[in-house]
Formats: sequence, structure tokens, C-alpha cells
Amino acid sequence: MPHFTKPAEGSWTQHYPELGTAPVDYTDSIDPKHFEAEREAIFKRTWLNVGRVERLPRAGSYFTKELPSAGPGMSVIIVKTKDGSVKAFHNVCRHRGNKLVWNDFPHQETSGTCRQFTCKYHAWRYSLDGDLTFVQQEDEFFDLDKDQYGLVPVRCEEWEGFIFINFDQTAKPLADYLGPMAKGLEGYPFHEMTEVYSYRAEVGSNWKLFIDAFVEFYHAPVLHQGQYTKEEAAKIQKYGFEALHYEIASPHSMISTWGGQSPPADLNMVKPMDRVLRSGLFGPWDRPDIEGLDELPPGVNPARAKQWGIDSFVFFPNFMLLLWAPGWFLTYHYWPTAVDRHIFECSLYFVPPKSARERLAQELAAVTFKEYALQDANTLEATQTMIGTKVVTDFPLCDQEILLRNLHKVAGDYVKEYQHNGHHVAAR
Repeated sequence: MPHFTKPAEGSWTQHYPELGTAPVDYTDSIDPKHFEAEREAIFKRTWLNVGRVERLPRAGSYFTKELPSAGPGMSVIIVKTKDGSVKAFHNVCRHRGNKLVWNDFPHQETSGTCRQFTCKYHAWRYSLDGDLTFVQQEDEFFDLDKDQYGLVPVRCEEWEGFIFINFDQTAKPLADYLGPMAKGLEGYPFHEMTEVYSYRAEVGSNWKLFIDAFVEFYHAPVLHQGQYTKEEAAKIQKYGFEALHYEIASPHSMISTWGGQSPPADLNMVKPMDRVLRSGLFGPWDRPDIEGLDELPPGVNPARAKQWGIDSFVFFPNFMLLLWAPGWFLTYHYWPTAVDRHIFECSLYFVPPKSARERLAQELAAVTFKEYALQDANTLEATQTMIGTKVVTDFPLCDQEILLRNLHKVAGDYVKEYQHNGHHVAAR
């Protein structure tokens, strides 16, 4: 995986000539037919992260994941089996097609622990391995072979404690798909960071537009100026905000940037609450005392910059992983539900606090982050509305927006390849 240092005069984009420098056509974010093709070409055929192994602490632990991105009504059960392995199944009873695992509301996700799965409708039962174990009044059926009516499996593999599924049984293994960019992160102490704060929202924009918002910092001096003190806002606006490093290992990519607020050299740069709790947007200032943070994996802070603060990895199609210098991480997921709507999920992961002050520091980081995320999300519906008018379809992107250029090209290439292979999707 090549590493580049930006010269005094030059470009990051020039290192990836396949991306070009022309304006980018955003019709891919407003065309319903193209969206249906993305569902088939991307979300039914690539590896999708659905959570972490800590959600499955013991045999019989399970959670469900609603995946309308792969088709209306698509739902999956992820479970830890008796031998400790993690498996995934379509959430469909084999008798009459009822949803197998749900609580009061069938379209909501759920989690829990059980010895087996029992259908609410006619009490058919399935083992944790998906085998059909019990049929109510079995002798009423005609030549029923229970071995032929187990739950329908979904491919499921793990990387560094992250659980991925793939609806394509012929797809290459997860490790091969994630490639060298993920390989460079192996050994980071993800498993130590089990204190989790999560947010979820329905956003009125195409899924790619929110990824666009989080893979460039060109907007930071303008959109987020209200979150800084006046002095810091003026400083950033004067000089702009340029990241430290950009890298593409198609279909994935990453951006690395500085972290001057963790802690800031000048405490007057941040708000009084940040100073009191020694925390803020970049997380708690005091690094947790755990193994794995002193010598970070080679893929972290690839520019080896002293002022490093965040690495943001985009694992195509819809999973972002952000590692923060103070010793915590967060994840973003973007689950499209329509061409102009998606579910946005964010989870922040910290080492469990050892005191009330540490807990408050984590809560301040989580709340501060939420404010920034709301500011980013606030622009998206306006963007979706205006590009939907088709008054303008091609938009110029600067050098700092290289990951946007890559995302739209990769997504488009997946659709083109799918269609080239003879698949055609009609608009719903």
C-alpha cells in the first residue's frame, strides 16, 4: 500500500489518475433506478459490518439487524453458538415465512439470550446452529424432513472483533476484501474499549452524501466555527483546514488529520467545560492505561505526524472506523432505505471509566461529538433537495475532497459491472 507525502506544490489526487479531476456527476444520488441497482450490486454482494462481538457475550446471545439496504424487509439474526462461533441467518421461519425473532414491533431490532429460537406463530423451534428441532404436530405434515428446513444461513466472518455478513455466498473471504488497509490496523486494542454510546437517526439524504460530509475537512472552518472559541475559529478560518494524509486502497480509503484539541497547547482555545473535564470533541485528554496504545499498528497515523489526532477509514460500502489519538474509537454506518433516505448510526467506544470524572469526560465527548454530527447532518437534506432539481448535475471537487471522488467512482463501478454482467434493475 503506497504512502505519499504531499509536496509544497502538488496534489493528492494526482497519485490516483484513475479518479481524474473533472467535476463529479451527482445523478447517482437522486436517480431511483440507480439506487435499486446499488442495492443489488453493492449491498447484496459486499461485506457489511453489523456490530462487534461484545454484543454476544455468551452462548445463546443474539441480536437482529434490519437491512432494508439489501431489500425491503431484509432481516438477519446474528448469534453465538454453543461452540463459541458466530453465525448469521435470515430471520425467516421456514414454515409460513413469519419473522422468527422479534418482540412487540416486528420492524424493530432486538437482542437477548436464548437456548433456541421459537416462532411466535406455530412454535416451530430452531437450534442456535439453525437446525429445525421441533415441529408442532409434526405427524400432520406430509413426508416432512426436518433436515431440509433449517434456517437459511448468511455468510458471517469476523475481523478484529467486528462481525461482517455477506448475502453473496460466492464472495471472496472477508480478509481479502478488507485488504491491506485493514491489515495495517490489526492489533489495535479494540477489545479493551467496551463502554459504548450510540446514536441513530433517519436522515433525508442519499447514503453517499453523509459519507461525503465525513471524509473531508474542507468544511470544518466554516460549518463548525460555532463550536470553537472565537480565537480558534478565526485562526482556522484564516489558514484553512488541511488533513495530514489521504490514501486509497480501492474500494476502501482513509484520511488522517491533526488533533490540536487533545489537549490543546493553549487551554484558552477551548471552552470552560472542556478545561474542567479535560475532554471535548477529540475525546478525553487522558489516555487510558492499556496495552496496545504505546506502539500503534503501522496502519495508524501512516504519515507518522506528531500532531496526529484522527484516522478515518472508509470500508466500502457503508462502514467508517475512526481511531482517535487519545485512545478511543467510533464507528459510523449508513443504511440506505430509499434513494433520498438512510439510517445513520454512530457508536463511540471507550475504555470503561474508573471514576466519576472519567465517566463525565466520556459523556462530554459523546455529547460534543453529537453536536458536530448534527451540524453535518443539517446540510444534507438541503443538498438532497437542491441536487434533486437537476439544475446542476456536475460539481467541482477540490484536492481535499479526493475520498468523495473515490466513493462515487467505486459505487458507480460496482453498478456498471453488475449491469455489464447482464443484470438489469427496474425502478420500483
